[in-house]
Amino acid sequence: MSGSGRKPPLVADRRYASQSRAGAAAKSRSAAGKTKSGATARKTARRKAPRGGFLGRIFGGFFRLIFRIVWGVTWRTGAVVGVLLGLATFYYYSTLPPVTQLLDGRSRGSVTLLDNEGRVFAWRGETFGGQITAQNVSPHLQHAVVATEDRRFYHHLGVSPRGIASAVRINLREGRGPFSGNGGSTITQQVAKLLCLGVPFERETQTEAEYEAECRESSVWRKIKEVPYALAMEAKYSKDEILTIYLNRAYLGAGARGFEAAAQRYFGKSANEVNPSEAAMLAGLLVAPSYYAPTRNLERAQGRANVILGLMAEQGYLTSAELSQSRSNPARLSEAAEARAGGYFADWVMESGPSFLTRETTEDVVIRTTLDQRLQRAAEEALAHIFETKVREGSEAQAAIVVMSSDGAVRAMVGGRRTQVSGAFNRATQALRQTGSSFKPFVYAAAMDLGYHPSDWVEDSPLTIHIPGSGPWSPRNYTNDFRGQVTLTEAFKHSLNIPAIRVSEAVGRENVRRVAAEFGIRSDMAQGPALPLGASEATLVEMTGAYAGLLNGGNAVRPYGLLELRLAGDNQLLIGKEGGIQNRVISERAARLTTYMMREVIESGTGTRARLPDREAAGKTGTTSAARDAWFIGFTADYVAGVWMGYDDNTPLNGVTGGGLPAEIWREVMVRVHEGLPAHPLPLDVPEPPVPLDVVVRQHSSGAAPAPVDPYRDPATGNYPAQAQQPQSLDNAIDQVLREVLGTFLPN
Repeated sequence: MSGSGRKPPLVADRRYASQSRAGAAAKSRSAAGKTKSGATARKTARRKAPRGGFLGRIFGGFFRLIFRIVWGVTWRTGAVVGVLLGLATFYYYSTLPPVTQLLDGRSRGSVTLLDNEGRVFAWRGETFGGQITAQNVSPHLQHAVVATEDRRFYHHLGVSPRGIASAVRINLREGRGPFSGNGGSTITQQVAKLLCLGVPFERETQTEAEYEAECRESSVWRKIKEVPYALAMEAKYSKDEILTIYLNRAYLGAGARGFEAAAQRYFGKSANEVNPSEAAMLAGLLVAPSYYAPTRNLERAQGRANVILGLMAEQGYLTSAELSQSRSNPARLSEAAEARAGGYFADWVMESGPSFLTRETTEDVVIRTTLDQRLQRAAEEALAHIFETKVREGSEAQAAIVVMSSDGAVRAMVGGRRTQVSGAFNRATQALRQTGSSFKPFVYAAAMDLGYHPSDWVEDSPLTIHIPGSGPWSPRNYTNDFRGQVTLTEAFKHSLNIPAIRVSEAVGRENVRRVAAEFGIRSDMAQGPALPLGASEATLVEMTGAYAGLLNGGNAVRPYGLLELRLAGDNQLLIGKEGGIQNRVISERAARLTTYMMREVIESGTGTRARLPDREAAGKTGTTSAARDAWFIGFTADYVAGVWMGYDDNTPLNGVTGGGLPAEIWREVMVRVHEGLPAHPLPLDVPEPPVPLDVVVRQHSSGAAPAPVDPYRDPATGNYPAQAQQPQSLDNAIDQVLREVLGTFLPN
């Protein structure tokens, strides 16, 4: 059964698998080769394929070259600028002092003026109210400043490219230079400008104005220099410290440096206490301190504040209710700032002290003065009332007023119709004007001091005096008539010129000049016979002070306004009162008799329009040649007041005399000044009634009494000098004496 044996199983030949694997490998190598050769071929094809033709290759290469050059220059320039900026920033960083040394940015000190009750009424120089910080200042003020000046202040590094670009665009659109007008500066950059980039003020080599101009320069180079300085401050100080410097150094008008000084000046409170409307008004000053100063135009300042309030609400610092409340209750000035009382007075006091402690002080000075703000307002209101009701609209006539006590302490001063001024021409202290008949009290006071009496007789008749070099001079009375024999009181109260000349000649011009000079008239007085008619010039404050000497019993006074001068925070007195009662000029009897005659001027003479309703008053009118000046000066038992009226260019007044508008101004002033004060009698002596003239003539003929007043009677004995025994007429007597003195120089 060998044929039936089984065969071994069939097994596939493994060579096919090997061949298969070999084939796969071969295929793989072949595919790789093909792929490589294909890529090489495609790359070669790309290199060989033309790109847009010949011109395309040229322009493409040119632009690639330009790009490479620009890129190379740009990153290299950027690197250089970055290095320089870093070095400049590091330099400025190393020079920046501690914050506390940067808060008081003034180059000169301030003067704070206090009234007689110790209340502030005026400032001069630059006031620094004291250091404040961003942490303790009113949040409303901080928000108002940030909202107005730099809303991204807390988010940038000191410079805002977007803000600068916007400012440049606005300036160019409005036809200005790129950096003229809107600057686009951040608060940090503004601080850099306030610090003048760290350049100190050299008083020896430049003026303050030159330094300020240099600091405010707006050139491109200046803007470039601000950048590293601003970056240095951002690196050196915190945001609150930078804002603190800004709050303390910013100038806010009216001499206020820093928000504390401005808050005190405008609102009478600290910057820590201002409400939203006050904060908005202060912040509004930053753009234009003088233009938006509330002391200059309150309505304009309030309008600007409304804009700031809107910005604060827009940026989330105020709710709609707070915005409505603030706009319905706008900020208002404090009483001192609103009144701005005593502008002329403050200027006068500043001139009375040494310049290094007043006008040019580098320290903070406090001056206590004699000013009474109630009286100051009374004088200002009285002047305004008369010009509104009695003077034609459009008149450019000016007026000045001085009110003082009998010791020369000036209580109120108005130097012109515009009262809210500083540094203006002061007609009360600077204007030398002819005094007219307001000079006559010194003539009669000299006569009273020599023994004359208000009841003495003097002749009012035509008079001619020969003046060497000028010829005959024939003065006239204002009314162009003559009254014959009159008493000195009648001559004085009716302001008769001829009797005044006769009295002056009788007592001697030198005596008249001496009395006037010792009472305080400092200008050169006329040498000729026109002296008693007020041909000399004087200021209103001099004349008012001279009248104060008559009120106080015959003692000269030196008008003064300064009581004490000290450095702020220091109790040591540097300067005290330098004015007041001085030496005796005439006897008390003479002063009291002169006061009596001056009372009669108001009671029944040329000054009746000055009569007061509830108390005695004494005074004298004065009108100069062609009515270029009109005066009324007088006093009660409490105060002396002087009024001058005229034109600055000496234009004659139209229908105005001293007994007219000046007397009415004087009355209005004194009525207001004496409100609430009890009436006191004047210090005067009422003389005995005059002896009838015919009796005087008979008594003189018998040798029992002197003749009526003439230039040649001895007032002590009533006798005549031998060379002038009983002259036929006063004219001939004057002529005779002048010829004897001057000889052949007199014309025949």
